[in-house]
Amino acid sequence: MIPVEYVLLIGAVLIIVSIGIARLSENLGVPALLLFLGVGMLAGSEGPGGIYFDDAHLSRSVGVIALVFILFAGGLDTKWTEVKPVFRQATILATLGVLLTAVTVGLFAFSVLKFSLFTGLLLGAVVSSTDAAAVFSVLRSKNVSLRGRLKPLLELESGSNDPMAVLLTIGIIQIITNPETSLGSIALLFVVQMGLGIIFGLGFGKAMVFSLNRLTSYYEGVYPVFTLAFAAMTYAATAAVGGSGFLAVYLMGIYAANSEFVQKKSMLRFFDGLAWLSQIAMFVTLGLLVFPSRIIPIIWTGLMCSAFLMFVARPFSVFLSLLFERMGWREKTLVSWVGLRGSVPIVLATFPLLAGVADAEAIFNIVFFIVLTSALFQGWSIPVVARLLRLDAPIQQRRQYPIEYAPMPGVDTQLVEFIIPYSSAIAGKRVVELGLPRDSLIVLVNRDENFFVPSGGTILDGGDVVLVLVNQNNLTGVRQILMEWKKPKEKDDAKLK
Repeated sequence: MIPVEYVLLIGAVLIIVSIGIARLSENLGVPALLLFLGVGMLAGSEGPGGIYFDDAHLSRSVGVIALVFILFAGGLDTKWTEVKPVFRQATILATLGVLLTAVTVGLFAFSVLKFSLFTGLLLGAVVSSTDAAAVFSVLRSKNVSLRGRLKPLLELESGSNDPMAVLLTIGIIQIITNPETSLGSIALLFVVQMGLGIIFGLGFGKAMVFSLNRLTSYYEGVYPVFTLAFAAMTYAATAAVGGSGFLAVYLMGIYAANSEFVQKKSMLRFFDGLAWLSQIAMFVTLGLLVFPSRIIPIIWTGLMCSAFLMFVARPFSVFLSLLFERMGWREKTLVSWVGLRGSVPIVLATFPLLAGVADAEAIFNIVFFIVLTSALFQGWSIPVVARLLRLDAPIQQRRQYPIEYAPMPGVDTQLVEFIIPYSSAIAGKRVVELGLPRDSLIVLVNRDENFFVPSGGTILDGGDVVLVLVNQNNLTGVRQILMEWKKPKEKDDAKLK
């Protein structure tokens, strides 16, 4: 039994080292998950660390717990107004797209790699979903920005397609271990898991927001702890009755993100940090589980399967799933390429190990190799492919302000940012002359990256960024005042002067 002091020491060192090298992922354009996996492999039994670890059950448990918080944090950072226009496309990709990928890879493994039919389909099911942690980390990095609705589409797909992959994996394992299992029971399992996941996710989300707004505590730290427990309870309760816990916590996060509740900003910061900790713990643990010497014999098989998945199976499933959607071939091509595989396939690859399925170890090693190649080749190349397809967009840096405003339930006031046009009708006017409603106030002005608090006599210039504390009922009127352009006659008079 290893003393707890050594467990804490090893865990802390691995986390600190992982955070230290995560900076490299931004410079190299490689997803952080690849570096975290590398840390785990180096610390493992065949690396310099020499830590012997082969507990697939513990690895799966760590992976499931980490995914719960990663998916909830991802949902908590998702705006419904952004994902609503792509909801249909994302749903199709998360269901039909995953199924087509699984079947296509399964038939390839059966016909080319000489697996049995159901073992090949099991391999396809395990690698069928894109990984939320990988996609979130790449698309939300400072190096990637995409045009139109591609970014919310890819994020929503990656956050919602895990339940389908879990369902297919569990269903095929049941067919392999119990040949009497019927397709009807698998279809019923799908309906039950998805239906309960949606019901429990939205139900628990509403209950959480309601409870948070009525939880009166002097301690700010109580609120994220309460939410953390609610997320864990949502997953556990949904899974206990046969629903998809992953789908439930993701939907609960989306519901909470688009609702107003107390301490929301501090909650976002807390779960952002927790998501990073979960990613590190999950990927390092999965890296520890891998024995590199067992990967080497399957390199050729892994390369063939990975290449087929990236260049055939994923594009085929995307183009066929979105056949009747109004998307150009360039957009579909980019969606096909952003099919990053990550922790979810590795976690699912432990299911056959624990079920005692034949060729389970080979499946695990092939899946791990696919994840490595996907992160290495697809992850860093996403900005390049986006530029080649002319789908990249200027990177918008999120402006930081020296003040914060947390909306309160029942209060219709919000803090809104406006940029004064250079040809604005109010450029050169004093704040007191604008005629803003009495319950609206300009609280901060950013001019040439310098912040100052305005007074009634402050003269506004074109290009100023102003923060306005405004009542929602007057938001339209304030926008018209601040964003009004000069009339043509005023422009001509200005030229004559």
